[in-house]
Amino acid sequence: MPIELLTIPCLRDNYAFLLHDSDRDETVCVDVPESGPIMAALSARKWTLTHILLTHHHDDHIAGVAKLQAFSDAKVVGAAADAARLPPLDIEVTEGDIFKVLGTPVHVIDTPGHTVGHIAFHFPETGHAFTGDTLMAGGCGRLFEGTPAQMWNSLQKLAALPPETLICSGHEYTESNLRFAHSLEPENPALISRLDTTEEARADGRPTVPSTLAEELATNPFLRADRPNLRQAVGLPDAPVVEVFAAIRERKDNF
Repeated sequence: MPIELLTIPCLRDNYAFLLHDSDRDETVCVDVPESGPIMAALSARKWTLTHILLTHHHDDHIAGVAKLQAFSDAKVVGAAADAARLPPLDIEVTEGDIFKVLGTPVHVIDTPGHTVGHIAFHFPETGHAFTGDTLMAGGCGRLFEGTPAQMWNSLQKLAALPPETLICSGHEYTESNLRFAHSLEPENPALISRLDTTEEARADGRPTVPSTLAEELATNPFLRADRPNLRQAVGLPDAPVVEVFAAIRERKDNF
């Protein structure tokens, strides 16, 4: 399937994503922090935008929707449960729904934690997962609305995807996330290597998103809260995993 992924820097550290099918001449945008860079990318490539997919209601993910929709007449897809806080939706979706864009199925995954209405979009045939501010490169989103148990459960759903899945997350936080991870796992060789390559990429101005799920499973402390060394690192060797996860999240909030 001739699918191309374009990662578009927006605002200070956000990302939007375009998925383009050249055979169909159709393009999907995931999250719209601002419209200008996305419209510029579409215009430069003469791509036709058909759908806008929204992971959650925060302004730095939806602020450009109205202008982008006026520019393209694309249909907007978002969580039915959060419709009151999202731009007007053409298609409302819930956990377990499967809909088609670019001629390929998209699976909706309910991922509360960062917000209670957060969702992720998994494209199993193309190997992409758009995880917004739930699973991030090297980290996870702050718990603005949800509980540690909700976020841990959401992360476990995403961790169960195929390891080669490309995790397309919403921000360029990777370097700071991995430095925190290194403070908990200073001897993790995969983490040391990933931090080195991330620092090189950022020094060159290159994005570190997307990442693979395999990379996240090997280096992301929020997916590794059940590991004995992470339990020891936060002083909770025998605690329930949700307590360990909550302790890691609290440490990151104060890192």
